[in-house]
Amino acid sequence: MRILILFPMKIKIILTNALMVVSCFIYAQDKPKSEIKYPELKKNFNDDGSHFIKATVVGQFWTRYTDLNPGSTLKAENNTTAAGTNTASASANSGGYGNVSPFDIGIRRLRFNVMAQLTDRVFFYCQFGQNNFNYTSTLYSGSFVHDAVGEYKIHKSILTIGTGLSGWSGLTRFAAPGVGSIMGIDAPLYQQVTNGVNDQFLRKLSIYAKGKIGKLDYRLALSKPMIGQNSSVILGALNSNSATFSYLPPKVQTQGYINYQFLDKEDNTLAYTSGTYHGKKKIFNLGVGWINQNKALWIINSNGDTISKNMTLLGTDVFIELPLSEKRNAITAYIAYTDYQMGKNYIRNVGAMNPANKVNSAGSFNGPGNAAPIIGTGQTIYALFGYKFKDNLLKEQGSLQAYTSIQYSKYQALKDPMIIYEAGLNWLINGDHHSKLTLGYQSRPIYRKDLNGDLKVVTTKGMLVLQYQISF
Repeated sequence: MRILILFPMKIKIILTNALMVVSCFIYAQDKPKSEIKYPELKKNFNDDGSHFIKATVVGQFWTRYTDLNPGSTLKAENNTTAAGTNTASASANSGGYGNVSPFDIGIRRLRFNVMAQLTDRVFFYCQFGQNNFNYTSTLYSGSFVHDAVGEYKIHKSILTIGTGLSGWSGLTRFAAPGVGSIMGIDAPLYQQVTNGVNDQFLRKLSIYAKGKIGKLDYRLALSKPMIGQNSSVILGALNSNSATFSYLPPKVQTQGYINYQFLDKEDNTLAYTSGTYHGKKKIFNLGVGWINQNKALWIINSNGDTISKNMTLLGTDVFIELPLSEKRNAITAYIAYTDYQMGKNYIRNVGAMNPANKVNSAGSFNGPGNAAPIIGTGQTIYALFGYKFKDNLLKEQGSLQAYTSIQYSKYQALKDPMIIYEAGLNWLINGDHHSKLTLGYQSRPIYRKDLNGDLKVVTTKGMLVLQYQISF
């Protein structure tokens, strides 16, 4: 198993950047955290503030060292370089440019949100922004509409109906994570099963219903998936070895997530669930959910016929947050079990803000950069645990929160289990998510086919990320 000592020089680069950032915060922040007030971009339409328009912003910025997957290169397009040589001839035998830098800086997420409670019953929400912008990104592109929904409240908290491009999805708690409150460097991305395949960064064109009946919180949606021809993910050729998403006109998708909130109730104004409240709430939720789409995938059978396969995703999870004292030291815990049925041997590699985009002949099954097979037909257990130290642990410099997580997946296409673990530390600079520095390390397995054609783990690779988040 790879450990941090394998790349000490690169760690120095990140830690040097971290110290510079820390120094800036220490010298710039001369008021106790309790006195720090972040601006609220809000305009009230009535005296009690129940009708309003409000804007929020979230930015997450990564400085990262990645122990790259074997054979990682950068794509060589058929154009001319600054030196006047043709890149196609320069890389014809290499599969792209080698010696990819394992160090990069990027914008993991940048989001602008506008919400408006126009009347007691009418609500509007729109989110616009960008994801995964780093040195491999296409310039002057990338921002898009994430959400655009309108809602009508039919009966108090019991029933609201909405429609539009929506994150009101089913399956599990973090199928629609509140990115501004993620405890680690990222959400459990395997729960966003069709992200980029037939939806727009997990959002879907939907009609949905949501509400609370006592302690029971629910969301139900009827969605029209996007066509596979416009997928941002390479779907793969139709074959007999493994199912892949179909190019046929998509069938309607049904989905839902229902959870019982034993202690404090969580807000359901927006679709996105909190990763941690930093001890400000007492939460104990038990949830179940599903997503189903008929004929979502296809495969060639033994007779050479094309057979359509249904996609059925099932999940159950538990989320707990308990403050341990009046000083708001707290534990946060989450565990989920999912069963994905997506056709024979379906498997998908995912690499967040991938620092490489091609592999040469030395490449593994994982593909380039930081990708790993995190989604597939089979079962997954995911666990997350965090401990927040007391408020003002660092006096006027805020507090700390340590966390660790693991994803254990038994996928049909893989002979060995797929195990990803992560551990890290949050510096809550003013005690919450508004200004937060996270240092996290993630380990992922590398797969290759053996002589029998089975995909087995041959080694592991690591990724070290320093993230700064600002939100208001």
